[in-house]
Amino acid sequence: MIVFRVVLPFLAGYYLSYVFRAVNAVLGPTLAREFSLSPTELGFLTGVYFFSFGLFQVPLGVLLDRFGPRRVNGALLVLAAAGGMAFSQAQSFETLVLARALIGLGVSACLMASIQAFVLWFPAERTGTMIALAYSMGGLGAMTASFPLDAALNHFHWRQIFIGLSATVLLLSLLFAIWVPEHASRAQPAPLAGQLSGLRRIIRDGAFWRIAIALGTSQAAAVSLFTLWMTAWLRDVAGFSRAEAALSLAWVSAALILGYFFFGRLADAFARRGRSPLPLFAGGVAGALTMLALLALGVTSGAVLLWAAFVFLGSGATVANSIATRRYPREMAGRVNTLLNTFTFTGAFVGQWATGAVLNLFPPTAIGYDPRGYAYALWALWLVQAAGLTWLWSGRRLVYAVK
Repeated sequence: MIVFRVVLPFLAGYYLSYVFRAVNAVLGPTLAREFSLSPTELGFLTGVYFFSFGLFQVPLGVLLDRFGPRRVNGALLVLAAAGGMAFSQAQSFETLVLARALIGLGVSACLMASIQAFVLWFPAERTGTMIALAYSMGGLGAMTASFPLDAALNHFHWRQIFIGLSATVLLLSLLFAIWVPEHASRAQPAPLAGQLSGLRRIIRDGAFWRIAIALGTSQAAAVSLFTLWMTAWLRDVAGFSRAEAALSLAWVSAALILGYFFFGRLADAFARRGRSPLPLFAGGVAGALTMLALLALGVTSGAVLLWAAFVFLGSGATVANSIATRRYPREMAGRVNTLLNTFTFTGAFVGQWATGAVLNLFPPTAIGYDPRGYAYALWALWLVQAAGLTWLWSGRRLVYAVK
């Protein structure tokens, strides 16, 4: 029963949040033409989802630990539905930005609420696998936003698609209100003063900062490229058509799902042996850096495989949640994970916007953006990601010392 009343509703929420997150990877060129958007504006529009999402993470952590994942997630999904409807009716760039920011705010609890729910409902030795399952729904959402979305655009206007998504999200919020149970530990909200005290404890932890910054710099490359600029790179550098790029996004999304389960299962195996999953994080990000270097060099032979390997290895960064949460009591899981997510989504926002700004420095081509711009942007992301990993690894003794 727990599968139907707890697991599936939370997974559905994160799945839909990722559809919204990745939709511009295919829809971006259409929006750019219809609203005459520059690459900087397209990057900002796509990234503002991550900005509002990340901006709300700190108060979200307090809300999750105080009121529980069911109530918080269900209430915020109403805002996501409203944002989706506003996006479907937008007639200007400014309205698109505000609507997408509202979507980001509305789905800001989907992943963290899922993680907290699984921490509450499942034993510690299964947490890594359950978190991997939650993340895999993001990959499935990205897959839905690839060639299925491209095919749907041949039959429906993008505005109609957003109306359908918004209606689905609203129905899910009602499901949280009437079907999903409350965990026993959430029967009495924790005192607010205690919640804030726990937040201060996390902020003062030097190891947490190393984990969070390494995660943020990693996702500044992985998420920002995967959810927007990868398909544009395939078009402008590798010469793919829109349909070919959309299909490639589906294959790379499958690699993302595999990566989540691969690293999640390994993280659980490490936990059973009492070992930190930090080497998994470092190994995954180091491998992703290798793939990103090849892409930055303009290697197009086996381009889809390179992108799939980049995303697969980059998914290893998600074990940061397992690394960080093991340093604190279980009742602090919401604050730990949402504070981590602040760095994830701030990194993704900056990465998408900055990549667009770099592309905007070069004159557009007949089909898209200048390939030289991608080289500069990808190398910049490589340097940022490498710096975050280096700082984390240099302080690994501090990270290994569980409090």
